[in-house]
Amino acid sequence: MDDVKLLDIRINRLQRWYTDGLLCIGDAAHAMSPAGGVGINLAIQDAVAAATILAVPLRENRVTVDDLAVVQQRRIWPTRIVQTGQIAAHRLALDRFLAGKRLSGGGRLRSILLRVLTWIPQLSGVPAYAIGVGVRPEHAPEFARRST
Repeated sequence: MDDVKLLDIRINRLQRWYTDGLLCIGDAAHAMSPAGGVGINLAIQDAVAAATILAVPLRENRVTVDDLAVVQQRRIWPTRIVQTGQIAAHRLALDRFLAGKRLSGGGRLRSILLRVLTWIPQLSGVPAYAIGVGVRPEHAPEFARRST
């Protein structure tokens, strides 16, 4: 067991995702907890946003640092929202669970959330939508879509 390395969970992000000739997106720009499996969704959304914003400048061979900054400006808010949700999930339950402890303390908030979801089951789709689609959905531009 000494050879087994446990995952060191960090939730952080670069202050600046770009420099001349380089744009970091996904895990390179913002480290996520594996909680909820949202890291890959955020990375794909980053890629779609980057492709949409940079397609024309790339085609015209005129990408500037300002173009790269626009990508970060668009994606920083969703990143902060998701990371805040992950931090809350860790504080509410995950840290205690991963440490092998019973989930007590903070139980009042969990209890309230479970009651609300029981009373209004339609709300259970909200977290699923937020995880699957994101808080700022990205869509490929028309020129990048296949015709059917």
